[in-house]
Parts: sequence; structure tokens; C-alpha cells
Amino acid sequence: MWEQLLEPGETIVWQARPQPRCYTFRHWRLAVFGLLLTLLAAWWEVLGWQMALVYDLFWLAVIPVPAWLLGLWLSIGRTLMARREWPSVAYAVTEKRILACRRGRHLALELDRVGYFCLEPQGEKLGSVRVESSDGQVRFKVCCIEYPRRLTDLLEAAMKKSGVLCGQGTIDTGSA
Repeated sequence: MWEQLLEPGETIVWQARPQPRCYTFRHWRLAVFGLLLTLLAAWWEVLGWQMALVYDLFWLAVIPVPAWLLGLWLSIGRTLMARREWPSVAYAVTEKRILACRRGRHLALELDRVGYFCLEPQGEKLGSVRVESSDGQVRFKVCCIEYPRRLTDLLEAAMKKSGVLCGQGTIDTGSA
């Protein structure tokens, strides 16, 4: 998968794929909201049809359709789409770059440009990592990987090497 993206002499130090259940259901709060919106829109649709028949105004039955479709998308559509795209999602770190592949698109960020990362734990051995370049131009999320500390250790070492992250030493304030 990574052969066409690797530069000559570049080797993969770490690679991972997201866990399927975590990746598929990572937006479960939106799915619950979508389910509630779908139920509300279905109730609104029933009222709209009744009012359309009584007042002979067809457009009253059409008004809730966008809310109903949005609710279906949020509750079912996003989950099915995430499950469908899961096989094509992968992440890797080489000695020079961090690579991400999702939906057939490839993203690469030089390790010396990493300026920020944030670990979002999702279980004891599961988590997601947000990565951002030091100039803020490149942002992406490494979703639902097992043992995310392995990735954050590599990112931390790269940030120390590039000088973005200070060492554990004391800071000289210059006051005498």
C-alpha cells in the first residue's frame, strides 16, 4: 500500500489500521441525535400529510422531508459510510514522515513539521491522535488505533529533534 508513496531509502517504522468497530461507530452521538431527528421528522411528516389533506396544500407534506433525510443520514448513513470506507484507511510513520491514507487520498506530513498532537483515549488500549503541522496548514486525525502511545512516542521524539518540544531541562530566565 505504501510502496508508491515511499521515497528511496525510506522505511516504515510504525503502521496501523483503525479498529473496525471503533472507526465505524466513532460518531455515535451524532447517530443518536440523527435517530431522534428522524423520529421527530416522521411525526412531523404524519402531521404534514394530515394537514395537506385537510387544507388541500401539498407543500405542507413536503416541508419535513429535508429534516427526515438529514436524520436518516446522521443516524444510518454516516455509520454505513464509515464501515464502507474502513478497509481503505491506514496510517504509517517513516523516519521522515507521517502518512495517512483515507478514501483513496494520501496525506503526508514531514516529521520535522509536526507542531502539535493530542491523544484522545477511547479505551485502555485504544485512542485517536490529532496531528497538526507547526504552521497550522496540515491537520489530520489518526482515528481509532490500538496502542496509540507508540505513535505519540514517535511524534514526541520527532518534535524534540526538530526543536518544537523543549527538553526536560531548566529554563534560564536571564535574571541575575
